[in-house]
Formats: sequence, structure tokens, C-alpha cells
Amino acid sequence: MPKALERRQKLRSDLIFAAERMIADRGLSGLKTRDLAREIGCANGAVYNLVEDMDELILRVGSRTLHRLDEALSAAERAGEPSPQETLVRIALAYCDFAAKNLQLWRALFEHRMEADKTVPDWSIDDQMQLFRHIYVPLATLFPKRGADELGITARSLFSAVHGMVALGLEQKLVAVPLPALREEIAGLVRAMIDGLIARAERSHAAAAP
Repeated sequence: MPKALERRQKLRSDLIFAAERMIADRGLSGLKTRDLAREIGCANGAVYNLVEDMDELILRVGSRTLHRLDEALSAAERAGEPSPQETLVRIALAYCDFAAKNLQLWRALFEHRMEADKTVPDWSIDDQMQLFRHIYVPLATLFPKRGADELGITARSLFSAVHGMVALGLEQKLVAVPLPALREEIAGLVRAMIDGLIARAERSHAAAAP
């Protein structure tokens, strides 16, 4: 590999790691080009020779965050009994724990907004969509007669409910909830939602029976 290309790749990696540390310490609003350039030892303008723009840099950091979250959810899947209900509970709790331990990086996933005329690149969308398999697979086991589209909607609904509780519970204002209590409430919510979905499916099956 030519030394110039090798140096550029190293600077690009250094830039992404520096941005990750900066977001973790200061939040997304604390990410500054001049500070990044100073930390990796390059001129301000050289940052944009390494990434297209700040959107790409933030998405690259987000990709690293999503990969770590994916690992945490995978570990939660393997950590207990194979019951799909309890697997979904463990996944929800792992999501909560990850958010609490990586608060600023987790917030950045949802706070970042692309400019109106720009679209999220495919590689970033793929990173996001891969995570839904952790919810989709247990739901498919619970509801084998549901189609892919219906399961996808249910998976997103379940995620939205858990995400909302995590976002409000970890808010560092009046609505903040102690983490042990938040985990207990999330576990109760997931079990209640699954119980309700099972009961509804059973009623539909009974109504359709001759």
C-alpha cells in the first residue's frame, strides 16, 4: 500500500475515533471540526479530505455505536432461556443498559439530522435495519402465521415502546427514573405487550374457526 494512502487511512480512523470520544464526552453539539483537527494533528480543512462532511463523520461514529449495540443484544439473546418471550425481555433490558452506559453516543443516533436535500447512505441504513432481527426472530417464533410485513410492523412497535421508555427514563430532568426501576418497568411492559399480542392472536384464531 502506498505510504500516502496508508497515512490517509490512519488519519481517517483517528478522526472517527476522536469524534467518537468527543461525542461521548460532550454530546453531539460538542463536536467541533477545529478540535478534531487539533486532536489528530491536521489542518482544519484537511478533515474534509478524510470524510465528505460532518454528516458522514457522525454516521461513521453511529455505525460503530450500532455495531457495539448489536453485540450487546446478541449477548443478551444467548444469556438465558431460549423462550422467545424472555428473549425479548432480555433484549429490551440490554438496550436500556447500553443506552445508560453510552448515553451521549446513544442519543447521537437519534439527535443527528441530515440536511433536507441529503439522504442517509445505504450502508448506514443497513446498520440500523440489521438490529431489528433481534426482535423479529423471536416474534416470528411466537407468531408463525404472520407475514413478514406484519411482523416488521410489530417489531417496530415493540421497539418504539421500549425506546420511548428508555428515552424518558434516562432524561436527566424531572422525569428521570432510577435505572433499576426503569429496567423493572421495561420488563413489565414487554411481557404485557407480548401477552396481549398472544391473546389477540388466540381470539382471532378462535373467531376464524368453523
